[in-house]
Amino acid sequence: MPPQDNSRNTILFVVIAGIMLLAYSFFVMEPQAARRKAAQQAAAEQTTAGPALVTSASPVAAVFTDDRTVAMARGGDRVPIKTGTVTGSLSLRGSRIDDLFLTGYQETNEAGSPPVELFRPEGMRHAYQAQFGWNGPNVPGGVPGPMTPWRLTQGATLTPTTPVTLTWDNGAGLRFTRRIAIDAQYLFTITDTVANFSAQPITIAPWGRIERQGVPNTLGNNQILHEGGIGTFGADGKYTTQQLKYKAWVKKPVQEHSSTGGWMGITDKYWLAALIPQQDEQIEAAFRVTETPNADIHSATMLGEAHTIAPGRQITETQRLFAGAKRNEILAGYETSLDLPRFVYAIDWGFLFFLTRPIFWLVELFYGWFGNFGLAILGLTLTVRLIMFPLANKSYESMSKMRTLQPKMEELKKKHPDDPAKQQQELMALYQKEKINPLAGCLPLLLQIPVFYAVYKMLFVTIEMRHEPFFGWIRDLSAPDPSTIWNLFGLIPWDPSSTPLIGTYLAGTFALSILAIFYGLTMWLQMAMSPPAPDPMQRRIFQFMPIVFTFIMATFPAGLLIYWAWSNILTIIQQYVIMHRLKAENPIDTFIERIRKAKA
Repeated sequence: MPPQDNSRNTILFVVIAGIMLLAYSFFVMEPQAARRKAAQQAAAEQTTAGPALVTSASPVAAVFTDDRTVAMARGGDRVPIKTGTVTGSLSLRGSRIDDLFLTGYQETNEAGSPPVELFRPEGMRHAYQAQFGWNGPNVPGGVPGPMTPWRLTQGATLTPTTPVTLTWDNGAGLRFTRRIAIDAQYLFTITDTVANFSAQPITIAPWGRIERQGVPNTLGNNQILHEGGIGTFGADGKYTTQQLKYKAWVKKPVQEHSSTGGWMGITDKYWLAALIPQQDEQIEAAFRVTETPNADIHSATMLGEAHTIAPGRQITETQRLFAGAKRNEILAGYETSLDLPRFVYAIDWGFLFFLTRPIFWLVELFYGWFGNFGLAILGLTLTVRLIMFPLANKSYESMSKMRTLQPKMEELKKKHPDDPAKQQQELMALYQKEKINPLAGCLPLLLQIPVFYAVYKMLFVTIEMRHEPFFGWIRDLSAPDPSTIWNLFGLIPWDPSSTPLIGTYLAGTFALSILAIFYGLTMWLQMAMSPPAPDPMQRRIFQFMPIVFTFIMATFPAGLLIYWAWSNILTIIQQYVIMHRLKAENPIDTFIERIRKAKA
């Protein structure tokens, strides 16, 4: 097809696509937005209908405070929480678990960095908490809810060896006793006992809720990572994991699921708060967004089975709360001990989970041997290259033969300068005669793309990689290489990101680190050893690719650059051995020959 036809078709495609996009926006998107807004308003009215119902959200402070001590004081008396992994407190008002820090993790890898905050008390901006209560709208005297003033009757500090007991009497014959225990990791166990001393039977149902009062701007912005609502629902051994990103959550503010057992909650990149019912109990789960003047409340709520308590009898209900770091071995341990379905999928392994999880397992295995995750990544890369070695070997042999045919290919072009079809026909005949597959060189690269994505995903989502150093200046394999050419790789005491107007670009799009430059050089050498493209325009594009990818990869995690650069080096070695054996021209032998001539 002539070039002008290609240009005309491209322009027509762009114009038609633009018209279709405008029509779709006007006739589909706008009506859908109006319906969503109406649904949000209806849901907000429903969720704030009655203070005794599980769907009611906690009140949001009219004025926020930045002083955590002040916010906690507003919640009344507190019970300290202290284990080897978490510290904080729970409020006796509503028996809320709303003040929790993960002591095993720091906000940054700088010395003296504070521990990671998971839960935040009401009264502060972006309050985040877990609550438990009972539904009983027609119970005389009421049931405990978010504002109930519980009384501490046993214990002083919640630790793995010292649970605490809270009680509340509704003044109409019902006594509620709550025992809260915590293990050495991140699991709270809430055991509620309800005794009926009245003269009439009562019917109540347990509930648990995790709610976030407003979503911080730092969450929910990454397309490769899930942050928001998450849960596993089903029955009879058939369970599926549901993910609900914050933006999708707002568009559909009420989403309900029925399940036997399962779990649900709110997840961040590395942290999870999840409600866990008894696994043989029928539950009604709901993800909700409630609009308030000061913040949208995102809540994950579970409502258990209703219980009828006869006069003089009592019942006991157990619920659990996971509040902590999403370490694979910890989640897997709870999955086994509590018979939880798919709890390890609280980690966002991605759609290539069948690659991501085995790759993570391999990295963990190598880490056990080497004691360094950077070396473990090198071991992973070598393993991947060994698996692909037979296929890559045939591919590189074919590419080397193609390189030796360059003179003959040039002769074909000169023989038929004005007949591209004839050039292509004779070129295919030449390939067939020499038993060369011109597409063979693409296959190893295509196979590496899903592996590359899986490695990237593994580095990005697994907390095991967080703040893990390699050697030298690489102190966090899950973050980009901090070195940059703009301050001479740290020799100049200046932060390029602080530059007015362009600081964001110097620290982002145009950040060139040592690892990125090294990766770019290995990519250039690898492409230089491949047969040149027959078309001059394609050759120019390929020449620019290492430069473009150097800038692109500079923003990726350092561990990924280590993986890809080391993979390039192994590829170069394999290509060189084959090319040298077949006496094909290559840049390494050319460079060595130049040195020999210079010395001579």
